[in-house]
Amino acid sequence: MHSRIPCLSSYSEGMPASPPTIRLLIGDDDEALFAAAASAIAEARAAWPTAIVMDAGPAAEWPFRHPLCTLPAGPVVVVAPAAHEATDVTQPPHCRLVTTQASYLFTAWEALLLAHGQACLIATARREVLARQADEVVRQRGVFARVTIETVAGEGAAPPTPPLSPSAQAFRAATAAERLARMVAVLDEGRTAAALVATASVCQEVNDLDGAARDLDEALSLAPDWAAAWFERGKVWLRRDDMPAAAEAFRAATGRLPRFGGAWGNLGATLGELDRTTEALDAFTHLLALDPDSPQAINNVGVVTRELGRLGESEAAFRRVTELEPARAFGYYNLGHTLFLQGRYHAAAAAYAQGQARDPERNPVQASRLALCRLATGDAAGALTELRSAASAMPRDYRQQVLGDTSAILWALVTQKPDLTGWQPVHEWLQAELARPA
Repeated sequence: MHSRIPCLSSYSEGMPASPPTIRLLIGDDDEALFAAAASAIAEARAAWPTAIVMDAGPAAEWPFRHPLCTLPAGPVVVVAPAAHEATDVTQPPHCRLVTTQASYLFTAWEALLLAHGQACLIATARREVLARQADEVVRQRGVFARVTIETVAGEGAAPPTPPLSPSAQAFRAATAAERLARMVAVLDEGRTAAALVATASVCQEVNDLDGAARDLDEALSLAPDWAAAWFERGKVWLRRDDMPAAAEAFRAATGRLPRFGGAWGNLGATLGELDRTTEALDAFTHLLALDPDSPQAINNVGVVTRELGRLGESEAAFRRVTELEPARAFGYYNLGHTLFLQGRYHAAAAAYAQGQARDPERNPVQASRLALCRLATGDAAGALTELRSAASAMPRDYRQQVLGDTSAILWALVTQKPDLTGWQPVHEWLQAELARPA
């Protein structure tokens, strides 16, 4: 199902006043998806009898097009077969081009359709590709909580992939070096904004930050209102550790695509690094409005509210994180820190212990904090044992940093709890370790 548009049925009574903005049909059988798309188009035409039905173009090419689509006036039903092909790329997740990510693409489609006012998208996608490349679709997170998603029964072999453009071929290459060589060849044929942004992404993969910055600046001169170009520019500023410039780039991306949660998340994290805590909280609040069940967003709200001294809100956020991600350590560790700051040392120790039980690497920073919790609850021997165990696994420079921080926290704890007993041996051990020569 790559080039065909299902035939249209005639108007039928009793259909809704308007179709969903985006209707995504997911399944494992191409013919079943084709039939479901035909039915969905018929329903849209029932609501808009005069609608134009148009093909969205090959989904594999969406990441390399700007603008994404141009819609005619009047009612429009846009049909997008095999939408999963937009995300089926080989670039690793940590540096993946934003326009190959399902969250960005469907947010961009949503913005385009809503701005038109009388347009909808009917898309089909293979479930196994989405599960591998875009699990936010399967989990209905972010924009996909606003998309009407339907599962189509049936199993069948996927059809062969149609011929791909050079850009799409590049992002399916096996190595970053091959991706870059292919994208340089694409630029030789025409320096479009989309080609420049894609090439910049591969430059980042191979740590050519100067090349990435140059290509993105050129792309922004051609398409200053394109959120994806600003988002990628922010990523380069982050790599260069220029947080103010990164924050401005991510803020520009949010202004151009306000419903794109990724831009709000990166903006909040960058503002947090700049200690612009209130602004960071505002950004994370925007993200949560778009993706209420995002563990990372809720975790970030917990961190920021803790820095603002709003410990009750911080605790509630981290407890929610542990509900959403019960098998991962980070929510428990952050909860433990907030409880420690509240002086609830037994509860803090329990949270840290739960984090350790889920942490395959037993983070030494968190282990040192658990040790201080044990000390605060009267278990000085357990605290010293915990600290010795954590210190033994750390390289010297890192070890000195962690133990120095632990010593500072110990003094703060003694100041807060002047009746604390058993802390002197822990203090003496810390000082001896910090004084040990290299």
